[in-house]
Amino acid sequence: MSATRFFELPSPFVLRRGGSLAGARLAYETWGELNPAGDNAILILTGLSPSAHAAAGRDDPSPGWWEAMIGVGKAIDTRRFFVICVNSLGSCKGSTGAASPHPDDHLPYRLRFPDICLEDVAQSAQLLVAGLGIRQLKALIGPSMGGMSALAYGVMFPGQAPNMVLISTAPHSLPFATAIRSLQRECIRRDPRWLDGNYASDSWPEDGFRLARKLGMVTYRSAQEWRGRFGRKRVSQPSTQAFGREFEVEAYLDAHADRFVGSFDPNCYLYLSRAMDWFDLADHGGAVDIALAKMQVRRALVIGVPSDILFPIEQQREIAEGLRSAGGVVDFYALPSIQGHDSFLVDFERFAPPVADFLGCL
Repeated sequence: MSATRFFELPSPFVLRRGGSLAGARLAYETWGELNPAGDNAILILTGLSPSAHAAAGRDDPSPGWWEAMIGVGKAIDTRRFFVICVNSLGSCKGSTGAASPHPDDHLPYRLRFPDICLEDVAQSAQLLVAGLGIRQLKALIGPSMGGMSALAYGVMFPGQAPNMVLISTAPHSLPFATAIRSLQRECIRRDPRWLDGNYASDSWPEDGFRLARKLGMVTYRSAQEWRGRFGRKRVSQPSTQAFGREFEVEAYLDAHADRFVGSFDPNCYLYLSRAMDWFDLADHGGAVDIALAKMQVRRALVIGVPSDILFPIEQQREIAEGLRSAGGVVDFYALPSIQGHDSFLVDFERFAPPVADFLGCL
């Protein structure tokens, strides 16, 4: 049984960079109960690849991607809060994206899908929240790309998210992050089976997508973690191919690529990856600090880790200082995790307590 629900967006749904979508929808899941006043809702906006299934629930008991954070007695306590997690517009996990059927011929959009940006992700999420009868969120939570989408939400709908939790995110991509994502997109596009986005459902550009995922994994973790975790360990059965797999760290990358390929549509990956590079909070006022001041945030928790090379801790510090300068009460944590950008997905001993403390004070 699936706990996923669907919200129909207005048709046409007009996009920020031009174009529109007809019959578009968002996939989402909820936990807990909305109180009679409708003022206990927490919205979670996800990173690039997660689905709306962030945690187990009554209708779907399988573990979610943030299982350790959401539930009874956990950091995001479902006894107190009504928790909503949205699968981003443009994804392939239930929301309308490049893999969805085009309304004209019911074949996949592929590259007919219009340009999408994170402001579109934010706007669609806000329409869902309003559609659920919620006028103001108790808190808005966004890790990674979800934090960028949360910043877009805050500046586009001032005062509707007065309390924010921003995790390992940024007001814009730095050149290093853009360079990595550009290389990932090129890996996909140069696969002969990509066919200008017109690959068949049973013949994906797997080689290019595997390389893109491996390159991503190199940036999601840290050299310090891998040094302690893998060292110079060899695999028990080296590849017989010339220059094939020999070290355990190579096996680790292969395993992640194997799990990811086939679970996420390559064209959707291209669209959302580019949306991250396009996002710049400074577009909303001319400077990051001006945009942060527009958001009317009363309280914020901003968390990052110094070992993150994709979203460096300086970017979280910039957000925290900007919100503080705008009059918000801001808690900022640089957590000593060695798991890099993926820390918020694995190092719950460090990430859960500040989130629980912050939400407990609301």
